[in-house]
Amino acid sequence: MNCKKAKQIDLVSYLKKQGFRTGKTDTKEVWFYSPFRSNEKTPSFKVDINKNIWYDFGEGAGGTIIDFLTKYNNCSIKESLAILSEGSFSFHQQKKQVIIEPEPTYSIEKVTELTNQNLINYLMSRKIDLQFAKRFCFQVHYSFSNGKENYGVAFMNDVGGFEIRHEFFKGCLGSKEITTINNSSDVVSIFEAWFDFLSYLTLKKEIPKENFIILNSTSMVGKAIALLDNYIEIKLMLDNDDAGNRATDIIEKSVNIKITDNRIHYKNYNDLNEFLMNQK
Repeated sequence: MNCKKAKQIDLVSYLKKQGFRTGKTDTKEVWFYSPFRSNEKTPSFKVDINKNIWYDFGEGAGGTIIDFLTKYNNCSIKESLAILSEGSFSFHQQKKQVIIEPEPTYSIEKVTELTNQNLINYLMSRKIDLQFAKRFCFQVHYSFSNGKENYGVAFMNDVGGFEIRHEFFKGCLGSKEITTINNSSDVVSIFEAWFDFLSYLTLKKEIPKENFIILNSTSMVGKAIALLDNYIEIKLMLDNDDAGNRATDIIEKSVNIKITDNRIHYKNYNDLNEFLMNQK
């Protein structure tokens, strides 16, 4: 990601994706409740739709999406570009321009229960309890343009896409999206990947009376934030890396709800599954 390409990212779409609340909107501008101040009662952060720039009247500052990220994250331009490189964003387009989505380069042959012994062995090598894997995962057979059939453990997201894993492949078939699991609870646990979600259940030896959000990518954190208003407690179990740090920071700055960062329990490991795999 370079500066020229970054400035083409649609700023309104980006801010909405991060979960920032909007106020007055018309054909020329969108007003947001300032990302820089919590509990703002009157929106004071304006985005000019045509120019694709912002101005915060409370801060007396404004600029491009790069200027926003460097100020919001207190980071360098290089670090801001790295943040944008991790996500998948809409680009600022002329109104008459039509975006043609490419045809999928894969086909799904069949979806079944988990029975393949190679996949079961793979899950066991990651110390995942099979009763939870079989409850929340599928076995998907798929092929790419070369015609060769593959198979993997599949975890479904909220729009029907499959996060696919096996020993030699990690990817997504279909649209990228979060996965939500509703247990009618006012407490929600948030994970970056479904392996960490299943690791949590394995460690607990049960399905706790909680709701769950699996991001399937830290670029989806804005989608999660939009769902958090009705909870009284948020439990975060993200990765111990830069992406996990940024996602945690975004959530903490975006909501006024009790948040527990559970990474302290596996601080010496990259993620919850790695912690599980190192337990005797």
